Amino acid sequence: MLANALIGLREGLEAGLVVGILVAYLKKLGRDELLPRLWIGIGIAIAVSLGVGAVLTWGPYGLSFQAQELLGGGLSIVAVGLVTWMIFWMLRHARGLRGELEHELDDVLARGANGSGWGLVLLGVVAVGREGVETALFVWASVKSTGEPVLGTIGAVLGILAAVVIAYLIYRGFVRINLAVFFRWTGLFLILVAAGVLAYGIGDLQEAGLIPGWGQPAFSLAHLVPATSWYGALLAGIFNFTPEPSWAQFIAWLAYIVVTSAVFLRLSRRSPRPAAPAAARGPSGSPLPSRAAPDAVEPTA
Repeated sequence: MLANALIGLREGLEAGLVVGILVAYLKKLGRDELLPRLWIGIGIAIAVSLGVGAVLTWGPYGLSFQAQELLGGGLSIVAVGLVTWMIFWMLRHARGLRGELEHELDDVLARGANGSGWGLVLLGVVAVGREGVETALFVWASVKSTGEPVLGTIGAVLGILAAVVIAYLIYRGFVRINLAVFFRWTGLFLILVAAGVLAYGIGDLQEAGLIPGWGQPAFSLAHLVPATSWYGALLAGIFNFTPEPSWAQFIAWLAYIVVTSAVFLRLSRRSPRPAAPAAARGPSGSPLPSRAAPDAVEPTA
């Protein structure tokens, strides 16, 4: 539940920031009449994301056990790849996210036959749909691996709702969050979660017979962390911990953590320090209320 809540919070906050930047820029240009088209695109993106989640949840029913394991293992690995890409993408592009989005919006407005076009709908679909599909896929993989669909779904929904509230407060200039620190620490946490999902996916492929070695544990930590203990259940729920992994699962888990964490930390240290906010203003351009804590407004890495 906690892992899915964090996934929902992080992905939801990214999408919320994107929406806030686009809405604020349209208002700044005095093109409020185009906002409905942007909201249509955002609505389509949400519907597509929910549809992807529904297909992943109910689509495999009727397949053979081997086919379900192959599908589950393959999609779990795809989910890990997407989340890893998202973590590094945000690390490299967060600092210039506002400028990139405003540039894209300028291009859409310039290409529109009547000064806008339905390109705004497409921009809303792409900008938000990417985060939504990633969230649906990774939450599905995480829920499938833990076997707790209700708690996992509740966690993801709570995380998304919290992200919506935080994004709105940031947009209105009521709160300021150091998003560079937020994305850095949540990125490290997600690497640990993704490593567990990867190990689970490898296990699925072993159960399907695609990778040998299933049922042959590399070692056993069951005497230290029993699967039936509360801390064993907690570790399994958050990090997909298994006390008796196969060699393929352990090697994949260890290699992913070592390589991904080393590259992530190295790139984090290379990232320039965020400049001090020039003025206490929110993404909407409106002055911050005096009660707002001066920390950071836009994502910087």
